[in-house]
Formats: sequence, structure tokens, C-alpha cells
Amino acid sequence: MKSNAERPASPDVCAIIVCAGKGERTGLNYNKVLHYLGQKTVIELVLDAFAASDASRAVIVCSPEDEARIKELAAPYKDVSLCYGGATRAQSVRNGLRAQPCDVAVIHDGARPFASPALINACIRSAVRSGSGIAAVKSVDTVKRVKNGKVSSLPRAELYNTQTPQAFAYADIMHAYDGACDGCTDDAEVYELAGFSPVLVEGEYSNVKITNVGDLVKSTPVGARVGIGFDVHRLTDGRPLILGGVTIPYNKGLDGHSDADVLVHAVMDALLSAAGLPDIGVLFPDTDDRYLGVSSMLLLDEVVARVTVGHRINNVSAVVMAQAPKLAGFIDAIRKSLAARLGISADSVNVSATTTEHMGIIGNGAAIAASASCMLTENHG
Repeated sequence: MKSNAERPASPDVCAIIVCAGKGERTGLNYNKVLHYLGQKTVIELVLDAFAASDASRAVIVCSPEDEARIKELAAPYKDVSLCYGGATRAQSVRNGLRAQPCDVAVIHDGARPFASPALINACIRSAVRSGSGIAAVKSVDTVKRVKNGKVSSLPRAELYNTQTPQAFAYADIMHAYDGACDGCTDDAEVYELAGFSPVLVEGEYSNVKITNVGDLVKSTPVGARVGIGFDVHRLTDGRPLILGGVTIPYNKGLDGHSDADVLVHAVMDALLSAAGLPDIGVLFPDTDDRYLGVSSMLLLDEVVARVTVGHRINNVSAVVMAQAPKLAGFIDAIRKSLAARLGISADSVNVSATTTEHMGIIGNGAAIAASASCMLTENHG
């Protein structure tokens, strides 16, 4: 079946960006489209590409639990709306299509952050001309079919791997999805099952989909630098206990030249280590009265200013080791406190707490320690 949809000379093009999955195979405890790749999240990279394309607007199909964060990230972009997804990808695409009627719909996986504006436009042009435009690349692997235990080879020259974006005349793809099975995972398959003939557009091998943890590792930006920091302070009477800039109710505090915020000290050393700068003992020596009783958060501000000359703070992960007090109820406040001074989102700061099972100076309640790691990425502007 050929497309029956009219093809206007200047079509209204809407992007349907599907982000409603949970991304459990990545091993993250949050949606992979919220993961930072360098200076931006996956969904921001996708929006950048569509903002530079011929698409006039976009709808992001998301889950209710991700709505607030995605809305925050999408706020700087023009003509971007949100709608809720369904239990399957097919249901999510159907919801996105119904939310934004248009002339040409460009459906794209939110987990494909590397599609270029040129590829998006090629798919749109094909849809305007022929009713559809499906990004696809020739298979570089020999594909085997296994049936009833028997293995046979498929001719590689005839095989293509489909990608997104996939663009369609809106009326046709809406008709196809209205009758689609909910188990379909490819838009071109839905289109074909409805009797239409998909038209392929040469895709990009760099247009990979982030599916598992290995994809996250391969997508780590060039120029990434990792740092590790550690600090320990004794507990003493008569001082407040401050961790991550948050005052913790306790009958003892940490002893030190400054406010002895052991967590912030570990974070600062991790940042300085990643940037190849001297540690806090060199920058803020305990022999200098300027730092006597100073808030470690002010020192963190200075470290961030030094580190972000040429680098962006990508994420920080830290653990506090304390037998007492219990810190679980303060973790969220600590994360937000650190994120505000680091200039990154709270999603990019992870803080946990543990004990040493009553072993050593930490276990006997004499001290608290902290370790931290971070990733910096090159900032070229």
C-alpha cells in the first residue's frame, strides 16, 4: 500500500521522543535518558539534535515519575511538551502521536543521543516525498537463524539494522498504530503490518542506542578524568557535627582546623585529584589562621572555581563511615547541599553511609571518615 496522506510543501513536523522506559538493563537506579554524557544528559543531547533539525516541535513521552525532571531539562527548548507513556513501547508511541497531530511525525528513541540533525532531516524529506523515511544501516555482522535447533545463515548483503529516527506521514502512521499489536517494538514494522511499504534512509553507525551498562561505558566522553578523595577526623565534645554542609544533631562534633566537615574534605580532594591540582592540605594548610574555623563549604566554592576552569563536574559519589549517629534521614539534604555548591543536579550526587561494625577508631565512636570519587569532563566553552 502506498501512502494516501497529502504532502504539504511546508509540512508541520513533530518529533515523538519516546522516554517512558525504565532502562533496567543499564543497571542505573534512574531512567537512562537522565544520565549525563559529558556536559549534558542523554535527553538534552536528543533535544539539541531536533532543535537543529526541520522539526518544528516535539513531544516527550515519559513516565509520571520522570515528568518533573524531564520538564526541568526540556524547559530551555522551544515548543516541547510532555505526555505519559503506556505499558509497552507501542502504547507509548500511540500516546505521543495522539498528543501532537501534525503533517509528518518523526519517532525517535530517547536513548539514541547521537543521531545528527542531518539524519533527522533526511528522514523527514523522505517522509514528505514518499510517505516514510526509516534510518537504517547495512548489517556488518553475519546473522544466523536458529529454528528447531538448526542453524542457517542469512545473506548479509540483504540485511539492514533499523534505527530511529523514523519519519512518517502522520495520517498513515496514526492509522497503523491504531491497529497495531502492543508487542511491536519497531515503528517501521507497525507501518509495514498496516500494508504500507517503508522507505529506508541511510543511517549512521554512530547512532547507537544506549541499552546496557556497556553502552554507558562506551559513551563516556573523551577527556573524562576521575578523582578519588579520603579524609578522617576525630570526634570531640563541644563542636557541631557538620557533614556535607548540613548540621547533624549529635552530642559530639569533628575536630579540625576548619569546621572539619570530613565529607566535604573528601569531595574536595577528589575534585582536585581529577583536575591534577594540589590537595586541600596544600591549598588550605592548618597552619594558616585564615582557615581557622572556616566553613568547608566556602573552601568547596574555591575548589569548584579552580576545577571548573577547563572542566565540568560530571558527577560525585561519596560514602560516610560512622558508627554513630545514624545518617539515613539526612542523606537527601546532604545531596542537595553538595549539588548546590557543585553546580550540578542532585541526581548527579550520590551519598551513602555505612558503619565499620564496631571495628577500629570509627567503630568505637572515636572518629568519622569519608571517601569520595568524581568524574570531570573537558569543558571547551
